[in-house]
Amino acid sequence: MNPLLMPLVMLQKQRAGSNMKLLPEASGPTFGVAGDQANAPFRLAVVGESTAAGCGVASHDEGFAAALAREFAASSSRFVTWHVLGQHGATARRIRHRLLPQLEESLDRAVLLAGANDVLAGRTSEQWGADLAAIVDDLASRAGEVTVVGIPPFRMFPSLPLTLRRYLAEQAIALDHVSQEVCAALPSVTWVTSSTLPDNLADFFAEDGFHPSAFGYRYWARAVSQGADRLDTSA
Repeated sequence: MNPLLMPLVMLQKQRAGSNMKLLPEASGPTFGVAGDQANAPFRLAVVGESTAAGCGVASHDEGFAAALAREFAASSSRFVTWHVLGQHGATARRIRHRLLPQLEESLDRAVLLAGANDVLAGRTSEQWGADLAAIVDDLASRAGEVTVVGIPPFRMFPSLPLTLRRYLAEQAIALDHVSQEVCAALPSVTWVTSSTLPDNLADFFAEDGFHPSAFGYRYWARAVSQGADRLDTSA
């Protein structure tokens, strides 16, 4: 971005932070099931920032983890158990040191939703890469497969002014490039883009214009499930 625009970016960022009224985390159980319970369970966990915490919907059953579990169950005819561990405002550093120690072991798949807060906090690619590598190593020790979900496209966020959107989108792309490099180093880890949003953004976003709605989480989960490896249907 043109350096001459940076004062405007900083001003818009300050105003957005002061004026935006973000929705709270989802309530209700942070675990659930999907699919035919006659089959052996496939253990899924989602860990991360406010999108993992379900900001934008009333309950976790409407959030990303439950939606992803239903997508996996439908595509594989497997019984999926899901658990979500998220925190509003969590950067990769906080996920690494605060949330991961609480995550269960012996998972079949772990999914990471992170990066948006690192972009907003102005963390460098080096800082992001170091924390992400540690997170991925930890998740790989707990799960047979790990999916790292790309940062949502800030350029589409209706709650942010245009110049700020463009700046944050550029920063997110830089972090996503690092994510792809980190994930490529381990065979059990897959990076999946979040760059595609539906044509009707009014349906995708919750009323705060920042987090997904129930429809948005379903749409996003479907896209991630299609980008990630399908569950092993032979088990």
